[in-house]
Amino acid sequence: MRPNIDDHDYDTKMKAMNRFIGEGDKVKVTLRFRGRELSHQQLGMNLLKRVQEDIAEVGKVEAYPRMEGRQMLMVIAPK
Repeated sequence: MRPNIDDHDYDTKMKAMNRFIGEGDKVKVTLRFRGRELSHQQLGMNLLKRVQEDIAEVGKVEAYPRMEGRQMLMVIAPK
């Protein structure tokens, strides 16, 4: 994902996440920052909080968002 992802693209990713979690798999959400996006890490945190809220019914956060270089990572596991 990218910090400024479009709504339709976000919905597509969420459908895939719901399918994977429904099958009992963990999901690793990677948010990649390019160029000047790295100076706006708050946008990335807001997006990952949105993912966390949207997936709360079927999954729980196993590894909270953290930065690794130019990527922000979060792991979601089935409930």
